[in-house]
Amino acid sequence: MGAMAAVVGGYEVVLDYLTGEILQGHVAPGTRLPNERELASRLGASRSAVREAMKVLRAQGVIVTLPGAAGGTRVASEPGDAFGHMLKLHVALDTISNRELTHTRMVLERASAEVAAEQPDETALAELDGLVAQMIDTPALAFNDLDTAFHLTMARMGHNRLVRDLTVAIRETVTSLLLAAEHVAPDWDTLRDELTAEHRAIVEAIRAGDVDLAGRLSAEHIRHSHAALGLSE
Repeated sequence: MGAMAAVVGGYEVVLDYLTGEILQGHVAPGTRLPNERELASRLGASRSAVREAMKVLRAQGVIVTLPGAAGGTRVASEPGDAFGHMLKLHVALDTISNRELTHTRMVLERASAEVAAEQPDETALAELDGLVAQMIDTPALAFNDLDTAFHLTMARMGHNRLVRDLTVAIRETVTSLLLAAEHVAPDWDTLRDELTAEHRAIVEAIRAGDVDLAGRLSAEHIRHSHAALGLSE
């Protein structure tokens, strides 16, 4: 590896080495990586090449840099905001359509609701109740924050980290689109009341342990909200 690095000398070599170490299971989540000087020496690469490779992995959410003597650069234990950043870029480039986002949200929200209904968590349900109560007579900006909290709480109830993180990423991706649409909705008060009622029905289905109903209502809620705000196409 060192000989090849000496020949190529670019950040791609460092990137290939680090990703290879992760893919081969040589480093686990939370593992502290060698410092910049040590990596450069080990691979026969320049320190600037190491820095560039680290920037790429940091942007991808693969590594994180923590402050303090006990910190340093480590392999990430959670994907963090990486999913959201990548999705936003792809949406901006039109490589992912609103229709695809809507369908994916429907699948994820259905899955979260169904799992939540299998084993209702009263603490989480009480949190959802409180969010729904605050949605009444709420302007669009505040409603969006409550709506985000509602769907992220539901995602956590599913106890599936990948579903949760994908839900967070997609919800964050559509937030600006939803806000823009809410501000121009022809009758925001009516739409808000409809969406609030849908949230309440989802909570009650989960509380009742009705898996099929909770999943169906959640998927229909996403379909309705996106269609009403012009985000289905």
